[in-house]
Amino acid sequence: MKAKNNITPLSEIIDKRVGRPGTEKRETFDKEVENLVIGLRIQESRKSLNMTQEELARKVNKKREYISRVENNCANITLKSLRDIVETGLGGKLRIEITL
Repeated sequence: MKAKNNITPLSEIIDKRVGRPGTEKRETFDKEVENLVIGLRIQESRKSLNMTQEELARKVNKKREYISRVENNCANITLKSLRDIVETGLGGKLRIEITL
């Protein structure tokens, strides 16, 4: 259904191009988007603290390239590394929710 000004809602475009929620392709897509959001939130938090990737990397005993990979695609990060980056590196608190 098109809204005013002939604009199609993003959710409709995703449903059409990727698949409806519950399909395997859509589940994969949604997980990739969640990973991207985590990386972007880390990057946004780091920048709000006026911290470089190098400075964050030093705080968590990682290489700058690792921080860059995390910020750009958070898919292959361990829970320990994520906790170190958020809590030790950025001074935040990591909360994880499990929904069944």
